[in-house]
Amino acid sequence: MRGLHLLLFICLFFFHLPSNCFATNETDKFALLSLKSLISNSPFGALSSWNDSLHYCQWQGVRCGNRHPDRVTVLSLGSLSLSGRISPSLANLTFLKSLNLSNNQLTGNIPIELGHLSRLQVLSLSVNNLAGNIPSTLGNCSNLEFLSLRTNNLQGIIPSNLMQCKKLRVLSLGNNFLVGSIPPQFGFLELLNVLHLSTNNLTKSIPSTLGNLTHLSGLYLYENNLDGFIPSSLGQLKALEYLSLGQNNLSGKIPHSIYNLSNIVTLGFGLNQLDGNLPSNLCDALHNLQYMYTYANQFSGQIPISISNCSAMIMIDLSYNNFIGTIPYSIGTLQKLSWFSIENNQIKATGDDWRFFVSLTNCTFLQVLDLGSNQLQGMLPGSIGNLSTSLKILGLGFNPISGNIPAEIGKLTNLITLELGLTSIEGTIPKEIGDLWKLGRLGLNRNMLSGEIPSTLGNLTLMNALRLQNNAFTGSIPEELSNMQLLNTLNLSNNKFMGSIPKKLFNLHSLSVSLDLSNNYLNGSLPPEIGQLNNLAEVYLSNNKLSGQIPSTIDGCQLLQILHLDGNQLNGSIPLSLSNMVGLQDLDISNNALSGPVPDFNGQMKLQYLNISFNNFEGELPKDGVFRNASAVDIRGNSELCGGVPEMHLPKCVLDNQKKKHYSKSIIVIICCIGGIICLCITLFLIAHFCWKKGSYNNPLPFVAKNFEYQKVSYNDILRDTDHFSPENLIGKGSFGAVYKAPMKFENVTTVAVKVLNLKQHGASKSFFSECEVLRKVRHRNLIKVLSSCSSIDHQGNDFKALIFEFMPNGSLETWLHPNTCTNRPFRSLSLIERLNIAIDVATALDYLHNHGPAPIVHCDLKPSNVLLNEDMTAHVGDFGLARFLVQPDSMSSLLTGSTTGLRGSIGYIPPGTSLYILMRN
Repeated sequence: MRGLHLLLFICLFFFHLPSNCFATNETDKFALLSLKSLISNSPFGALSSWNDSLHYCQWQGVRCGNRHPDRVTVLSLGSLSLSGRISPSLANLTFLKSLNLSNNQLTGNIPIELGHLSRLQVLSLSVNNLAGNIPSTLGNCSNLEFLSLRTNNLQGIIPSNLMQCKKLRVLSLGNNFLVGSIPPQFGFLELLNVLHLSTNNLTKSIPSTLGNLTHLSGLYLYENNLDGFIPSSLGQLKALEYLSLGQNNLSGKIPHSIYNLSNIVTLGFGLNQLDGNLPSNLCDALHNLQYMYTYANQFSGQIPISISNCSAMIMIDLSYNNFIGTIPYSIGTLQKLSWFSIENNQIKATGDDWRFFVSLTNCTFLQVLDLGSNQLQGMLPGSIGNLSTSLKILGLGFNPISGNIPAEIGKLTNLITLELGLTSIEGTIPKEIGDLWKLGRLGLNRNMLSGEIPSTLGNLTLMNALRLQNNAFTGSIPEELSNMQLLNTLNLSNNKFMGSIPKKLFNLHSLSVSLDLSNNYLNGSLPPEIGQLNNLAEVYLSNNKLSGQIPSTIDGCQLLQILHLDGNQLNGSIPLSLSNMVGLQDLDISNNALSGPVPDFNGQMKLQYLNISFNNFEGELPKDGVFRNASAVDIRGNSELCGGVPEMHLPKCVLDNQKKKHYSKSIIVIICCIGGIICLCITLFLIAHFCWKKGSYNNPLPFVAKNFEYQKVSYNDILRDTDHFSPENLIGKGSFGAVYKAPMKFENVTTVAVKVLNLKQHGASKSFFSECEVLRKVRHRNLIKVLSSCSSIDHQGNDFKALIFEFMPNGSLETWLHPNTCTNRPFRSLSLIERLNIAIDVATALDYLHNHGPAPIVHCDLKPSNVLLNEDMTAHVGDFGLARFLVQPDSMSSLLTGSTTGLRGSIGYIPPGTSLYILMRN
């Protein structure tokens, strides 16, 4: 009797420990009330019934046993948005078999006392905000069959003593912050059916002991930092249906035994460093395979033809690998296929290889077809319109596809994304694209498309992103684009759009990412409606012909971070309201005609970069804010600025009283200077007039330069039309510069040759002026015709000079006479008649220059590479960079540029006409 009293005393002293000492119903009730006391919020009133009005076995979520009607066996309070902590007193529910508190907002640690629930079979605490380590005491729950702690904030290592729970069938610890390795002891959980450890920070290799889990149907280890090889022992898991190892650092080859798992439904290996080929008999045993992910690895070889044997296949993602060859024509036999992506490989298609497109028309469930970034060549087949009407994503961009966009594409009325950017397609946008009324993303950027944008694009009212940049579109920007009320990104840059910016575009309040209309021919003023874009982050209007002032309403763009208005014709001052744009970080208003003082941009602005170069700003430069960092501000080309931080190297500002003191003296000096200059000009005019009248009777001027009005071409025009001096447009190089092909419109001319001078080369500037001097005075059918010139400043502030000539499609005579050294032209020998005609053309040009022009001119560098041939093989003499006017007595001397009597032309080569020039000079 004394021993029994002692036992009761111990139980009372350690009442918080689980024990069978208390057989009364008060024990379980107090444990439940303890949990309620730690629940801080129950928005659905789930615990409102937990009071004395009902027996606790009738409380919501509580269920008691049949054999022990006063003992709680099930506590299920999942998905009730409960906030608070888990009470350690739950350990006193010693008859508890199932505890479900999942999908709530519980915080704190998992009580270690739960490890004393020896009868517990189900413990689900997933989708909460629990932190701390996984209690190792849970290994004492020897009857545990289901343990789910996924989607919490748990840390530390996985306790290896969980292997003591021999009855475990489901172990789910994914989506936490667990570290360390996968305990190899898990290989002894012989009844385990699902092992879910994904989305943690687990490291080291996959234990080969997992191959002992013969009942395992699901192994989820994706999104960790696991490395090493995939154990071949996983091929022993004959019951395995789901194998997901993606987003790790696994390397080597996939064990061949994996391909023999006949029950497998999902194979996930994406985002690793795996290599090797897919076996030719890939689907011989994988008849149940539905999902195959091998994207972002280093797989190579061809896509196995046997892939068509996986008749249950739904999704195939082989993107971002090194696969070669063609797409199997039999791919169309996979009638359940919904997703097929081979983006970013080296797959080819020419001619009959496009038959796979026809076979894919059998895949009536196809929703995603991404073939972008491969080597698919030729024209898109019209069968594209016969693809599944369920198709939502079609990616064909970054392929050398040519030809036009088939009008049949308008039949794919469920398309959400159409990507055809970075190809070689040309022609116009078919109006049928306007039938794709569900389209949310359209990418046609960096192609050779031309013509006007069809107004039918305005039908695409669900559009989110429209990218048409880097093409040759003309005409005006259609107002119908304003119908796209969900548009967040609009990029029409690097085209040939003209006219003003439609004001309706600024009604698109949905524009939140970017508006890019740069590098076009847009004119007019910047509408004040721009201030309505109050959600927009980036605006690019650079290198157009916009004029007028920057509207003060622009401060309505409160979320704007980047504003580029450079390379226009804007004038006036910077509106003070610009300082209200607190989010602005990058402002470029360079290369305009802006004037006045520079605002201090103080206040709460986050400005990190400011470019005001090459304007007419004046006055003192501020010193605070962005102006403190000289490297973040570009002020070049504003000669009237002063002050600022010392690193700006500007002159000191003259104080107002000093200005007033010297004001009257300055006026007097200016008036005297102006008067003197006027007198001098009048005197020089009278002398020149007298000499001209005298000379006109005695020795008339042998030529009169005709005044030609050349079309003005800016540096930005040349930069845009040569695609930023792309090597693809380079057609020749010389000692003084390079020649580019460019699509420019002149009278009866649509393609020109732009000669860009390398001004770092000695003599290049002199060559430029010499060529200008000659070509502006001569006109002949066998001389190259100059269309315009450009003498400007590039975006780095360096001098820039270029000449624009008519384009000669048949190149130079050099490429015809020496085809072995000119690999860019197929060999064809010139006929005798062609050679004779070219010789006559060159001789006719020289005869004109020497004897019949406005003044005798010697070319000084006549050679085959400077003889250019047009489309009908008519020869034109070009490159007058070394040409010279022959000296004439008296009357001509004032018109001649300086010259020397030395040899001119290419090194090791004396051109015809040079000896004549030297003889006549001497």
